[in-house]
Amino acid sequence: MARDLRMLFGVNDRSVAAEEAFTNRQAQWQAVVAALTDHLHRISGAGFDVEDLAAPRHNVLVGHGVGGIGKSTFSRKIEASLAHPGGRPAQWEAPAWPTDPILPLRIDLARSTGIDFERVVLSIRLAIASLGRPMPAFDLALRRHWERNHPGEPLEEYLRRGGLFSRFTNAVNLPQQMQSALADVAQALALPGTVGGALGQLTTTLVGALRERRQAVRALAGCARLADILEAEPDLETLSFATHLLAWDLAQLPVTERVVPVILFDTFEDVGDRTNRDLERLLQRIVWLMPQAFFVITGRNRLQWAETGLAGQLDWTGPTAWPGLTAQVPASRGHHGPTGRQILLGDFSPEDCDDHLARRLSQNGQPLIGEDLRHAITARSHGLPLYLDLAVMRFVELRRGGHVPQPADFGAFPALISRTVSDLTTDERHVLRSVSLLDAFSLSLATQVAGLTHDAAALRLTERPFIREDPTGLWPFSLHEVVRSAIRHAEDHTDDRWSPQDWQRAATRALTALGDAWQHGPRRDRAMLIGCLRQGLRLARDFHLDLDWLTEGAFQYVGDSVWEPLAPPAPDTSATTALHTPADALVELLSTLARRQREHRARTVARLTTLIDTRLLPTELDEMAHYYRAKALRDIGHSTDSRREYQHVADGGGRLAPAARRGLAQAARLAGDFPAAHAAAQNLGWEGRHQRVLGDLYWLQGTPHRAADAYLAGRLEAEQHAKAGEAAHNQALRALAVAFYDPDQAADELDLAHRLLAHLDLRATRINAAIAALIRDAGSPALGDRIHTLRTELDIAGLTSTAPTLELAAAFHQAVLDDHDALTATLTRLQEQTAGGDFTYYTDIASFMAGLPLPASHTPPRWLDGEQATRTRWRDLVTARRHLLHSWQH
Repeated sequence: MARDLRMLFGVNDRSVAAEEAFTNRQAQWQAVVAALTDHLHRISGAGFDVEDLAAPRHNVLVGHGVGGIGKSTFSRKIEASLAHPGGRPAQWEAPAWPTDPILPLRIDLARSTGIDFERVVLSIRLAIASLGRPMPAFDLALRRHWERNHPGEPLEEYLRRGGLFSRFTNAVNLPQQMQSALADVAQALALPGTVGGALGQLTTTLVGALRERRQAVRALAGCARLADILEAEPDLETLSFATHLLAWDLAQLPVTERVVPVILFDTFEDVGDRTNRDLERLLQRIVWLMPQAFFVITGRNRLQWAETGLAGQLDWTGPTAWPGLTAQVPASRGHHGPTGRQILLGDFSPEDCDDHLARRLSQNGQPLIGEDLRHAITARSHGLPLYLDLAVMRFVELRRGGHVPQPADFGAFPALISRTVSDLTTDERHVLRSVSLLDAFSLSLATQVAGLTHDAAALRLTERPFIREDPTGLWPFSLHEVVRSAIRHAEDHTDDRWSPQDWQRAATRALTALGDAWQHGPRRDRAMLIGCLRQGLRLARDFHLDLDWLTEGAFQYVGDSVWEPLAPPAPDTSATTALHTPADALVELLSTLARRQREHRARTVARLTTLIDTRLLPTELDEMAHYYRAKALRDIGHSTDSRREYQHVADGGGRLAPAARRGLAQAARLAGDFPAAHAAAQNLGWEGRHQRVLGDLYWLQGTPHRAADAYLAGRLEAEQHAKAGEAAHNQALRALAVAFYDPDQAADELDLAHRLLAHLDLRATRINAAIAALIRDAGSPALGDRIHTLRTELDIAGLTSTAPTLELAAAFHQAVLDDHDALTATLTRLQEQTAGGDFTYYTDIASFMAGLPLPASHTPPRWLDGEQATRTRWRDLVTARRHLLHSWQH
């Protein structure tokens, strides 16, 4: 393993071992092996011809990824693995190549290397010089190019001065091989010299001989385009086309001496940009004109050669020319074999990150970075190797200063910003910073947030590897989390960095754009509402923005009672201690309402009380907090406080006044004043959910048929208004009502209820469905465990108001079985649960079911049509169930 000199010189402690750690990339290596194996099979076929300039090309594989992902390391490891088996990482499987030997050559195209096209061509020729044979056709063209463009400068001196002699051990042979090629041609043409001023005469004579098809030059006569190359102006354009001659020369070698060049172009993003493709055009010619060579191109961007829109900028474009470049393949862990030739070099897995950190620094054979700290760094890296490297450097720096590194020391790194934006245009940088405010975005949203009038910059940005794409998402694009975090939180030292005012203006544009997307966009469904709220609430909270459309969005959110999570609770703090703005308060309000499906309702009351006391919410939203506090108070059995809250909201006359009046009608029902509740229901309308209020009244009177009809009407109304939560709630209650008189139909109703609840977070409604299932199964043995489980769930949820309904279901089951002991225990629990004055009629109904008398001191509720009629109906339901069970048994 190679020593990491940067780390080695960062510490004085010689016991610390700093090693370069190469991690994984097996899947990407498998993609290289598969593509190269396919290439070797293609060029060994009888129909392969290096002079066929029309056939589609399959000789290129592209690996692209965000800066710092490890592309150059990957490229170097490929070269080492192909050069010698010992250079292959232990994780990589050995390939089973055909007989042709591989000749790897890696060329770094980074601007910092000072590379140019002439040097690229010379590097390829120098690598082939190791074969020890001249390449006569190409060497003639190269010598002609050299003497025209470097007059008086010996090639040997150029190679020595440029460092090519030191890299290519056989470089010294190239001038000799070129001289040998010239001498052979001169001898064939019976010319006296081959150098100096005689080269022009040699070229002219050779071209004439080729045109006349003389027998003396039959060795070169098979190269159909040699004469054309030698007659052309010897500039870079001609040199690029001359690589075809090199391909031809290689094809003339004896079978036993043939090699397959594997040329690795690294840092391909530095060859130009979208408006200047001059160098890219020359490099593409090498790839096209050397079809027996295999090319592995690594860079930040996907290769666009298969796009027809580049016709005119490049010589060969479109999917017909480059069929393998039309699809981007995410060669991630577990992926085997690409379906295309563009692989995304993605992030490390958590296991790979830990392995990388453990092996980078060690002491006495043990990892220097502790396990807990490695886990913290891994979590913050999101798998980006550059982040891991920067974290190791930070670790060494802290340790050198005598500080024990802690997880808090590893946040965003400014170097990530400079690496990310280095090759972006000004507009692209502007869009990048703008979309860093968003969890996800579309082209149009990115353009709006950036305040631009055209999509071009956003479109170019989406093609960058640090942009993730999910075509199935609400917005298809998102920024790599580490890059996003760095741009948002790291200290920015770039020349065009944003001021706080720039960020504030961008956040305002983002909030406005999200509101437009929800209110005026083509997709105005709940998914769009939730997506816009999640992003908008965070923006308003973080940048202290006015609520704007968020108020209307909040009412739309609560109107369906679905309760998707919108915002996480503030970390390491109680619910509202950090509330300072209306946006803070709104985030806390909606988060509390969503969390109440998963926490005790007493906790909901406490959160809402603290929130209301801050007085940060505008009037409309303050009424929302009061309304849901009323509901939570009712759920935990605080009926008096609940009615007072409902009355407060109803008196306000706001949007939730109809719902508050429904709450008051329900309060009358809970108190046993059924005629008052029935009268109130007549004036509630759809907004007050009148059908559900009526259903809740009817089944208590022993008329579950009427209740089921009312719940059905309520469900249909909800569906007409696209209120999925209300529809599911009505359906669960319809199943409960039907379960009393028709268990078979109840099974179908429950099936529908579960389907409606499949993607909703409605805890109380699910419990209602479970109670309905108990009633359906009343009279069947072994319901005790299910009843006990539901009691426990109600206790955990704090749904005190639902507990009497569960006990009534148990009473129905026990009455059907005529189990007096169990029924007595249930009546005792009901009396305890209704001691506060609400739901006292449940003890009456349980007694009606069992045919038991009521206590003499008992104060009866006001039944809709009298106690005796109600008693008879409930007793009849029990008798009907007994008869049904008897018929099933016989």
